[in-house]
Amino acid sequence: MRVQRVVMPDETESWTVLDDVGELVTAIEAYLAHLHALNRSPTTVRTYATSLKLWFEFLHQARLGWDEARAEHVSRFVAWLRAPADNVMVLDGGSARRSVATVNKHLAALFSFYDYHARNGVTLAQALITWRRSNRGGYQSFLHHVNAGRPVVTRPLRLRQPRRLPRTLSAEEVGALVEACEHLRDRFLLVLLAETGMRIGQALGLRHGDVISHRRELRIVAREDNANGARAKTLETTTIPVSPGLVRLYSAYMFDEYGDLDSDYVFVNLFAEPYGAPLRYQAVYQLVRRLRARTGVEFTPHMLRHTHATDLLRRGVGLDVVATLLTHRSSTTTSETYVHLDVADLRSELVRSGAWGETGP
Repeated sequence: MRVQRVVMPDETESWTVLDDVGELVTAIEAYLAHLHALNRSPTTVRTYATSLKLWFEFLHQARLGWDEARAEHVSRFVAWLRAPADNVMVLDGGSARRSVATVNKHLAALFSFYDYHARNGVTLAQALITWRRSNRGGYQSFLHHVNAGRPVVTRPLRLRQPRRLPRTLSAEEVGALVEACEHLRDRFLLVLLAETGMRIGQALGLRHGDVISHRRELRIVAREDNANGARAKTLETTTIPVSPGLVRLYSAYMFDEYGDLDSDYVFVNLFAEPYGAPLRYQAVYQLVRRLRARTGVEFTPHMLRHTHATDLLRRGVGLDVVATLLTHRSSTTTSETYVHLDVADLRSELVRSGAWGETGP
């Protein structure tokens, strides 16, 4: 089986799963088409397609149809995902083939797939999603809440996952990455991500009209028609402030490299074919690999977002303000992701609050 990229009639990208003879896996295709209709990003569709491909490979080995699976097979699927080899069992603390976080992502896709088919009347799919522990310690059917007009999205099986703190970069590491850029376009992109905490999709979707230089403002706009497939992952337009230095860097990039190029996109191909086309995710990942090799700094574009958010919170910027700047729908998301304190943070807060003196208790 394999995950296959497809181009839809409206020229948008999506993904599907083909069996061993190259035929569509009908049950998966119906679900992935559902995700596409809901305007899920191609990356999300691809991720779910990969998870379902693994599930169907497991079912094939177990000689089961997808609509014959029971709860016990989901548990066996988890063991299959984690086992380094077919005849090896993973104990707590052992080395598994896939991390707990990865297994939980596959389970999320699996139960979403069966939830979709349960809502379309597949009896065994309904049985798979009835594991819901009530507040009294018993079990109630998921469909009971659907029929009662109170849909409750649940996932009955999830591995316990230790909380991971967001990985951040030091100011020196960010400076080294910026200095290692050969072109103003790349330098502007990195400084933009580091200063604003924008997602890479939001940056790649920027239009010149979104940069309001005289007011030192930037608009983050959700668009579904970006030619490079960029996704803003937000529903509402958000306007954020930017520094004079970032505006000057944008102006230098426009004057020295962009020139008279006729394009509405801020980030475009200037040094490789197709010239003038909007910059795509793959080009950014190639830039990241080059900068890693030059500086020895292991980073991803999203780490610049983590770094910016963490720095703001450590400086005492309010949670609601940080959530708005990051275009989070709720400050709860910001709190759950970024409110993490290490020993140095705890010590600083004790000093700031007066609980400790300048040199400690």
